[in-house]
Amino acid sequence: MKLTKESRRQGRLFYFFISPWLIGFIVFALFPVLASLYYSFTEYDIIHAPDFIGLGNYTELFQDEQFWNSIRVTLKYTFISVPLTLLMSLGFAMLINQKVPFRGFFRTAMYFPSMISGVSMALLWFWVFNPQAGLFNYILSIFGVEPIHWFLDEKYAMWALIIMSFWGVGAGMLIFLAGLQGVPASLVEAAKLDGAGRLRTFWNVTLPLISPVFLFQLIMGLIESFQVFTQAYTITQGGPNYSTWFYVYNIYINAFKNFRYGYASAMSWILLAAVMLVTFFIMKMSNRYVYYEGGKD
Repeated sequence: MKLTKESRRQGRLFYFFISPWLIGFIVFALFPVLASLYYSFTEYDIIHAPDFIGLGNYTELFQDEQFWNSIRVTLKYTFISVPLTLLMSLGFAMLINQKVPFRGFFRTAMYFPSMISGVSMALLWFWVFNPQAGLFNYILSIFGVEPIHWFLDEKYAMWALIIMSFWGVGAGMLIFLAGLQGVPASLVEAAKLDGAGRLRTFWNVTLPLISPVFLFQLIMGLIESFQVFTQAYTITQGGPNYSTWFYVYNIYINAFKNFRYGYASAMSWILLAAVMLVTFFIMKMSNRYVYYEGGKD
């Protein structure tokens, strides 16, 4: 079908108005991504021209003990922090979903901490875990526990960062709360009429209906845990004894401390591949456990 003059004019206007976003996407997103893919096959220190070495960076990575250590540290954090954060978010959502006075205040109070993030949050927790004047050690001293050097002891540094991750449960709580309020009251009442208790009603009615929300929270939590950086950089600097040497922190060290941009780019693409693989696996497994009210395509 031949386009009219007006259609062509509107097409030109369309591309004109989206051009700022399009240029920004190409310059600040697409080009850096493609450049990092190329650099991952090179030896590049930003001073000299990239030297193409093929799969040299990837081969070296799998022989690098610090690479494997960063994976172990990140996975340990992920396997502990993500499940606990999900359970806490769901638990608080269920509590606040009850008909109690001042529900609005409690929702705001729970969500507010998640608005403080990044370096500000890290510095706040650095004070909380201060071995001499920290709030956490003060509470432990009430029960006769000796002061713990949280960020200076490799046995406790990771646990301190895991406890810090609970600071953001309010955001997850809000999403779970929206899911809980979307559960039809008629189904809950029908379960009660059939003699189901609270636990059985939750397991057989509520949990299946909010399973898509649970899946979303799980995937986002995993992706976020794979990218932990601010806490390790601001507080622990990867220590003590590399106990908090997270994967993204390892990328940062190789890129901006060791000036091995090709090596760091290879690590970044491995991280992207890992995130995509884990997400794909979870989505495939979710077909068995996630209930969609509108059915599955």
